[in-house]
Amino acid sequence: MNLNLRNAIIHNVSGNNQQQLEDTIVDAIHRGEEKMLPGLGVLFEVIWQHADEQEKQMMLQTLEDGLNKTQ
Repeated sequence: MNLNLRNAIIHNVSGNNQQQLEDTIVDAIHRGEEKMLPGLGVLFEVIWQHADEQEKQMMLQTLEDGLNKTQ
């Protein structure tokens, strides 16, 4: 991913409150547009970078469980 895109995405949501961030995430998921995926990826990257090991394990478990349910 182009670093400029990553920075632009972070800049666009910096300063947003929790409700605005949730609205951004929900909107991206509901639209289901491929062009929204990089933005969600950048948001996940920020979450991952600031999570402790327990939170990372919880996210991985949630991801694994969710993927198993889609099969």
